[in-house]
Amino acid sequence: MGLPSSSRRLLIELCLVGATDAAIAFAHQGELQPPTRVGTTWSWEPGVALSLTLLAWLYGQGVRALWQASAVGRGIRRWEVAAFGGGWLALAIALLSPLHTMGSVLFTAHMLQHELLMLVAAPLLVLGRPVVTCLWGLASPWRRAPARLNKLCWVQKGWQGLTHPLLAWSLQAVALWTWHTPGLFQAALAHRWLHTLQHLSLLASAGLFWWALIRGRQWSMRSGAAVLYVFMTSAYSGALGALLTFAALPWYPAYAQTTMAGGLTPLEDQQLGGLLMWVLGGIPYLIAGLALMTQWLRTAEERVRRWESQVLLR
Repeated sequence: MGLPSSSRRLLIELCLVGATDAAIAFAHQGELQPPTRVGTTWSWEPGVALSLTLLAWLYGQGVRALWQASAVGRGIRRWEVAAFGGGWLALAIALLSPLHTMGSVLFTAHMLQHELLMLVAAPLLVLGRPVVTCLWGLASPWRRAPARLNKLCWVQKGWQGLTHPLLAWSLQAVALWTWHTPGLFQAALAHRWLHTLQHLSLLASAGLFWWALIRGRQWSMRSGAAVLYVFMTSAYSGALGALLTFAALPWYPAYAQTTMAGGLTPLEDQQLGGLLMWVLGGIPYLIAGLALMTQWLRTAEERVRRWESQVLLR
């Protein structure tokens, strides 16, 4: 299916989070704002900015404490710190940068925002080991209570159940498909609190999924089943993207009056958003699948070598 040159050009600009001139913008409450350069308008919502600042400060304090207690690179490795930094930056771009404002004008920008939350921020934050590190960022008296709570049997079993790959995979699928139904998606555009809930649930469900694959005790990167879960996740995400791309009519009338600011019709805007989810959104899953496959084969090879050594020593 051929797309107009203006559509292709806009997709490239959005992928680079470039500036887009706009004449009309909708606030999250659905009210018209005065004409402005939407592509250069940062969103400094106090709750989001404060949360991101607190998260970065706690993590930084935790890294400092861990490295002072042992040595630099021990307790938490440098690449894990770098991964967390990348995940935090993805969160900031998705929630504070002009991309957040553009999401109220263009469906494509809104989809890019969701992809950043679920496919960039969530896995990178999990790789950065945020829970343990942030706990180390607290003062000792504040750290003891969560540590004691984590040792409780029912807490450990509850967390293991919540991060089981099948449940985590199901929660992410439900969150993704439910929030993209026309009625609920439109309601999220009209109400700030619902939009916040949308982003939180997408990020949390994706975080649980990546935690199950990367940090899960029984279903970690050493398990071949992890590759299957990544493939199935890519499949249902791509299916939703394909439906958006090939739909005969726009699903979200709220964008009918705003997409022209970006030089697109509502259907073209939806097609670009669908392609973003379908094609570009599949790349992180491909990378993750290859990494998991490599780790799985490496672990299987090590097991074979240990078995051969045991046989030879008999």
